[in-house]
Amino acid sequence: MHVQDSHWSSVATTGATMSAPAGSGRADGPRTTPLRVDAQRNLEHVLRAAREVFGELGYGAPMEDVARRARVGVGTVYRRFPSKDVLVRRIAEEETSRLTDQARAALGQEDEPWSALSRFLRTSVASGAGRLLPPQVLRVGVAEEHGPSDQARLPQQRTQPAGELRLVPEDPAPAGGAPEDDAGAAQLLDVVGQLVERARAAGELRPDVSVSDVLLVIATAAPSLPDAAHQAAASARLLDILLEGLRSRPA
Repeated sequence: MHVQDSHWSSVATTGATMSAPAGSGRADGPRTTPLRVDAQRNLEHVLRAAREVFGELGYGAPMEDVARRARVGVGTVYRRFPSKDVLVRRIAEEETSRLTDQARAALGQEDEPWSALSRFLRTSVASGAGRLLPPQVLRVGVAEEHGPSDQARLPQQRTQPAGELRLVPEDPAPAGGAPEDDAGAAQLLDVVGQLVERARAAGELRPDVSVSDVLLVIATAAPSLPDAAHQAAASARLLDILLEGLRSRPA
């Protein structure tokens, strides 16, 4: 799994459009629009490169690698994203939203509970989104009996036996942090929880499988390999094995 912890900055993501630099000695004229077009193009290049680099190397990859992949100077990256934490937050938010949309689509378009869950897993693994999920979604720990509970984050998982892997929250966010991060993660956990509960109620999912297990499958079933065809084949094979492990077996 390539996702690495990152200290999440409280700096809010700035607007998508950059204005002309101040102090140029010239009034804003015909150059304003081309500058905005160039800034938007650079932003798209940087975001695409960041998804690729962080997906391959994890969130610990340096900004210089992102700039090199985007074919822009590192100063261009920092002008749009004043710190790496801001860029990491942007990518993680987008990937969390993408997974949430995929889970909702599976819920709405598949009547069979197991088909819905497996469709979500296959779609998510194929998209590679699991490699870019934020740490607060993927962080797991062994829950101790009568220990601190994270049931508020996992309302669908109230009856899990003690000792299994469960999602645990990050350290408390500093004052002025970004609550939308937690809101996005909570939406993802809620929708995936519905998929899990439906499959469990239908007797098609092992009773000990939790939301965290499903998200870990997404994160680990998409290994980064240099050859795209080999990577796709390896992901499909690994996911088939993991899906078999999730299914319930007749007593």
